[in-house]
Order: sequence, then structure tokens, then C-alpha cells
Amino acid sequence: MLYPIYTVDAFTDHIFGGNPAAVCPLESWLPAATMQQLANENNLSETAFFVKRSDGGFDIRWFTPELEIDLAGHPTLATAWVIFNELGYNRETIEFHSKSGSLSVTKKADLLEMNFPARMPVACEAPEDLLKGFSIPPVKVLRSRDYFLVYDSQEEVEQAVPDFSRLDKVETLGVIITARGSDADFVSRFFVPNSVIGEDPVTGSAHATLIPYWAQELGKQELTAVQLSKRKGHLWCGMHGDRVTIAGKAALYMKGAYRIG
Repeated sequence: MLYPIYTVDAFTDHIFGGNPAAVCPLESWLPAATMQQLANENNLSETAFFVKRSDGGFDIRWFTPELEIDLAGHPTLATAWVIFNELGYNRETIEFHSKSGSLSVTKKADLLEMNFPARMPVACEAPEDLLKGFSIPPVKVLRSRDYFLVYDSQEEVEQAVPDFSRLDKVETLGVIITARGSDADFVSRFFVPNSVIGEDPVTGSAHATLIPYWAQELGKQELTAVQLSKRKGHLWCGMHGDRVTIAGKAALYMKGAYRIG
């Protein structure tokens, strides 16, 4: 049987930029093991699967090549782009239901704005392998879902070189490194130890932690952000109590079908 699949570059207005995600619409859920195999076959940082609900919303799940995760930003943005632009969805807001609760994506001019739960990082004890996992030491280490390393400048974030022989010994899904930005309010990079991903190009879920931190540090509720991977991503961010908004653009790279059975 053939199933539709799309590849969408998220947090960019052109292909070969931002972060590519595979998006798989389903009539009903496939077995989790099958979805994991598909994500591994796609070999992108995440593959999103979604099923339409009777109330007009959508259930959504996200898989890396190795495991299912509880929250993912760029494949949610990519999924919303597919629903709005390929599936003829005519409402202004899409409601997603996930393992992290309710998530919404609203179309605002040429941006798609996601509404996610905030994840404020807190001070923590830094493992030695984390501190030695980068060529430049951070000035501060915190943690939410991911370790959160703060640097003095955008230049240090750009120049930091990861040592995965060290980072692969750290128990975490990801490592965020961040600093105040030169041309944006803040910048970041995101690394995934013990993964084929290595450095993730643009990470929406990381901004659920980045936004509350920098909103507090800068005393601002509306912020701009750039993720400094080679593909680079641009994000428009907002702080709203215990929620954050993360907005960006997206571009369709490919659509087709995959076969099961």
C-alpha cells in the first residue's frame, strides 16, 4: 500500500535552508515500530506522522531515526505547512494533540506561528564530559529537557567545535549552546549526542527553553532568533506566561509516496 509523504524545509523561505522534516499524513496510526523504521529510513532529524481527529484537530507524533520524542518544533511547522498548503485546510489555526499536550499553529501573513509550552532552564551540575565536549567553555550551564550552555558572544557560539567522543557520554537528548546575537536578540546551535543527527540545523523545541531564558535576560516579550547551523534558520519568538510562540516560514522540497507491504 502507498502512503503520501512530503519533505519540507522549516524556518526558511527557500529550499536547502532551514531544517528538513518528513511529513506523513495517515488515516489511522501505523504500529509504532513501523513508524520508527520509516523515520530511520528517511534519515532526517525528525519524521512527523499525523491523523485527523473527529473534532477537526490532528493527533501528531514525532520520530528521530532512533526514537520517538515528546516535542518537536520544525516538523510541527512543516506539518502545518502541508495541512494548510497541500491538504486544503481552510481554518486560520490548526490544533495538534501530542504527548506534550495541546499545540496550535496559526497562519499569520507569510509566517506560521506555533504555540508551545515554555520550558525554563534551571541551574544544574555540569558533567565533566559536557564541559570538555566543546572547544570553548561556557560561562553558565543550565538544564531543562536539554543541557543549556550560555556563552559570552555570538562569535563564540559560531566558533565552538563539538567533541562527540565526550558528548556521547552525556545522558541527554540534546545540548543547546546560546548567546546574545549581533543581528538578532539571541543565537543558538543544537547538538544531539549518540545520534546520526550530530548538529541539528534548526530546532523549534529548543526555543521552548531559549525563549523564556532570553525573555528574562533581555526584559523583552518579543524576540528574534537565528540558529547558526550551516543551513541557518530564522525565528520570530514571543513569551506569553507559561507558553511561547515560535514563528517561521517553510518551503516544500519534495512530495511523493512510500510503500508498505
